[in-house]
Amino acid sequence: MQRPLWRYLWDTPRAAVFDVVLVAVLLPLGPILASLYPSDLPPQDYGWMGGEWVAVVLANLFTVSLLARRRFSVVLLAIGAAAMLVHAITYSAGIGPFLTMNMRTDPWMPADLMFAIYAFAAFETRPRRRVLGWILVAFIVFAALRLWTHPDGETLSNAFWVTAFPAVIGLWIGERRRLVVALRDRAERAEREQHLLAEQARADERAKMATEMHDVVTHRVSLMVLQAGALGVTSQDAATRTAAEELRAGGCQALDELRDFLGVLRSGDERAERTASVPAPDLSGLVAETEAVGIPVRLTELGSTAQVSPSVGRTAYRVVQEALTNVHKHAPGSSVDVHVEYGSDRVRLAVRNTRPETAGELAGHGGGAGLLGLRQRVELVGGTFHSGPTGDGGFEVGAILPGYVPTAEAVSG
Repeated sequence: MQRPLWRYLWDTPRAAVFDVVLVAVLLPLGPILASLYPSDLPPQDYGWMGGEWVAVVLANLFTVSLLARRRFSVVLLAIGAAAMLVHAITYSAGIGPFLTMNMRTDPWMPADLMFAIYAFAAFETRPRRRVLGWILVAFIVFAALRLWTHPDGETLSNAFWVTAFPAVIGLWIGERRRLVVALRDRAERAEREQHLLAEQARADERAKMATEMHDVVTHRVSLMVLQAGALGVTSQDAATRTAAEELRAGGCQALDELRDFLGVLRSGDERAERTASVPAPDLSGLVAETEAVGIPVRLTELGSTAQVSPSVGRTAYRVVQEALTNVHKHAPGSSVDVHVEYGSDRVRLAVRNTRPETAGELAGHGGGAGLLGLRQRVELVGGTFHSGPTGDGGFEVGAILPGYVPTAEAVSG
């Protein structure tokens, strides 16, 4: 994108408007002051330079050049210093004044040079230009005081207020502005550091949780798997061996899922990256496990998980898994209808069960946070979640998920 022209002179629109208004006020101010305060000087001879209008034109050109005072203040100081030098030489030699004068006590300088002095002291930050600028300011102050002519007190006072005073005010304003910028940068840096420390603390806490779960839960589940395997080998009863094998297979699956979850907790390491690339589990296997415990399930899948990102497919799997677990706990004897529709832009799923025949034996177990956890998981990938009773006495759990979520932004387990 092409840089706007006003950006070469100003940093902000506010500064541009201020300088434009300043110049618009100063251009007619000179003639107005000349009419209000008549000259106490005898008629001056401007014939050597083509007439008094030449001095007026030069003064107006210098006023217009104040539009560049923030970027080129040193250049304006050099022009003003040169004009004061020429004025001092021509006026002292009797040739005539180079700059327009109204009173004998007027400083020998362009009237608007005070705004360039202020701009230099307030806005110039480049070291070499600041050195040159302060040399020019010292010369301007010296030339305005006209000490070699034994000036009176009014002349010295006028020279001070239009040269040294703007420099002092500009220096104070510039230092104050730089201090405010430094304090703001320091505050933003401290805020960023605090945010990074908080992120590091959360990462350390997640790693600690993952370590504790690995050392305690994984160890216990592994022992259960080993004991189930040993029972399946040593038992003489066929039903016991079958149940032990199912228990062992379920424990192995629980271990795999637990390792995936631990990989998510250890976000940022290689394990989490490998976990994030694992494709979504197959719903048909989940349905088969549910039917094996006596719950009839009808699965309808439209589309393919290949159309959505893996994190979305895993989230859909977890929603169906938790919904079927709730049916087993709270609605024994009911039938379940699972409908999942995969699309390129979104995934729609619904798990609906009929009215249960009896109250579930496991209904009082658990912390009651299953649906809340599902809602958080769905919202984490940018989806919407709903659950509630149906009109026929059953219950429905549904979700609408986006079709694509970057892996780094989705937490799945």
